[in-house]
Amino acid sequence: MEIKCQLIAPLLLPLLLQSLLLAASASRGGIAVYWGQNGNEGTLADTCSTARFSYINIAFLNKFGGGQIPELNLAGHCNPATNSCRVFSDEIRACQRRGIKVMLSIGGGVGNYSLSSREDAQSLSVYLWNNFLGGGDASATRPLGDAILDGIDFDIELGSSLFYDDLVRFLKSYSRYGRRVYVTGAPQCPFPDRLLGAALNTSLFDYVWVQFYNNPPCQYTSGNTDNLENSWIRWTTSVNAGKIFLGLPAAPQAAGSGFIPPEVLTGQILPVIRKSRKYGGVMLWSKYWDDQSGYSAAIVKSV
Repeated sequence: MEIKCQLIAPLLLPLLLQSLLLAASASRGGIAVYWGQNGNEGTLADTCSTARFSYINIAFLNKFGGGQIPELNLAGHCNPATNSCRVFSDEIRACQRRGIKVMLSIGGGVGNYSLSSREDAQSLSVYLWNNFLGGGDASATRPLGDAILDGIDFDIELGSSLFYDDLVRFLKSYSRYGRRVYVTGAPQCPFPDRLLGAALNTSLFDYVWVQFYNNPPCQYTSGNTDNLENSWIRWTTSVNAGKIFLGLPAAPQAAGSGFIPPEVLTGQILPVIRKSRKYGGVMLWSKYWDDQSGYSAAIVKSV
């Protein structure tokens, strides 16, 4: 009997190690970052070559709805009106070859956007499908060129909450053409989010990066992690989404409040929130501020 055990143990060891590795990887997450609102934050290629980010949100399409012609605003990076943003097509594909998902973020804190009806939502979905996703052709009408983005991110901070649930459903329906369309969102941490609550109730979001900043009742404040952790539990137990992320400013100057020192995040907060099966990682605003602080480099091994 002893000999049999000695023979079997070496055979079981690789399986045991594999199980342990899978369990460890299941609790690990990735870092999402917003890119596009500062011309001094480097290119998309620069961002992806750091190997620290798993998700890139290109920000923002900040004019749409109500009969408006949608407009992309990438600050100092390029001018869509002169087709100069099409140069990023090769960089988008380079990011995707690294396994990084690249989304277009619609909305933002500054802009002119809203949806006036279900038909308006459908019209915008067709525009997004043909100009950023897998529809249309490689014509000059595509602001970012012929690269096919992985999905659409909702950073709705202005206007009304109406009809974004319809837009989510329309976008998700395009997955039937063979390439999955990811839908992500960045609600504020007070629950439920005033503008994205109805859209989140569709249960169709793949990733939700909750903004745990600029909202004192549910963010980290002066050494107190309780409000943030309680809010995290509320979000992860109430929202039916693929994965939920802890959204943070990448530097103290990146937001009015809610910055978490990296040592507090890695030592006190991540060990707690990573216990959730819905834990997806950390979202940072933004690539520019991350360049200034080195935040992602300080936390990536703990995420």
